[in-house]
Amino acid sequence: MTMQEPAARPATQPVAVPANPRFSSGPCAKPPTWTPEALAGAALGRSHRAAVGKARLKAAIEGSREVLGIPADYRIGIVPASDTGAVEMALWSLLGARGVEMLAWESFGKGWVTDVVKQLKLDDVVVREADYGALPDLSAVDFSRDVVFTWNGTTSGVRVPDGDWIAAEREGLTICDATSAAFAQDLPWDKLDVTTFSWQKVLGGEAAHGMLILSPRAVERLESYTPPWPLPKIFRLTKGAKLIEGIFEGATINTPSMLAVEDYLLALDFARAQGGLKGMIARADANARVLHDFCAARDWIDNLAQDPATRSNTSVCLKFTDPRIKDGAAFAKAVAKRLEEAGAAYDIGAYRDAPAGLRIWCGGTVETADLEALLPWLDWAFEAEIASA
Repeated sequence: MTMQEPAARPATQPVAVPANPRFSSGPCAKPPTWTPEALAGAALGRSHRAAVGKARLKAAIEGSREVLGIPADYRIGIVPASDTGAVEMALWSLLGARGVEMLAWESFGKGWVTDVVKQLKLDDVVVREADYGALPDLSAVDFSRDVVFTWNGTTSGVRVPDGDWIAAEREGLTICDATSAAFAQDLPWDKLDVTTFSWQKVLGGEAAHGMLILSPRAVERLESYTPPWPLPKIFRLTKGAKLIEGIFEGATINTPSMLAVEDYLLALDFARAQGGLKGMIARADANARVLHDFCAARDWIDNLAQDPATRSNTSVCLKFTDPRIKDGAAFAKAVAKRLEEAGAAYDIGAYRDAPAGLRIWCGGTVETADLEALLPWLDWAFEAEIASA
């Protein structure tokens, strides 16, 4: 007689859900102090070129400088099309003057490779790639060339550990997509010539507005080099070989949403109230630690980032490791669906091009208590899905 294994018992569903189950990696959770009534002072129905509009846009620029500690001689501009638009402006306006090194270890970095290799069709391009969960060899990067990279891989949860690998004395420019790193990680401005981010990531702002930050070296390139391809109006940063200074003083290339501007200003106020950049980094670190400790105590889930030193504190990407799981993609989708239907977590499925798993946002607008409340739901959803398989 063969003994049969007992059937798996259904998991007990938790009762208390997170107060705010919004753990999406973009648009991200609003600051916990946010209310729609706080937007009542927005300059709606007014020209963004009127004094009131210019003042609010200038406040957004200088508030970013203050909280992020951006040097006084760096230009900061509000540009169209979110972080994507800001990166595209940099690539199309600056590249081609010298060889380029492209670093990619997740989907967005690979997208910039496609732009440079297949759209701009530059001849002298070195692509350094790594699989999801790892970084390329940073020690091999040649800084006599322009270098394009993401600081924090939003879809892999892998970030560069610091800026020590970037040459202080370099001939080329560094172009950094920092959209899920700004306001959560320490960016060494002296190592970054072009930096981009978007409002809807770490501060939970609204979409469609990007930030483009230029060092004096980047400005010098813009004013001394004209790319051989045509530039649409929306990308043009110079006129008559001179930087269009108005872009970096609040005179945006196209019409911004003054409601979104007001929303961003509120988020900057929240960051200030947390103690500025250090406080926001501390909040993100504490949040990510909740998930890292959770994974360390279980044998069925792990961090996608292999090296603890490169694990993101914002876009934490997790993978299921239980050998009983036969179809990882279907299993992960089912777990995410259970959590959403229960009101425990919204929008935490892995990015469409990334390995199957979960992606849980831990930036500073998320409350640590909400992540702690999520943990028993993660256990429940996993166990329930295993039992139903």
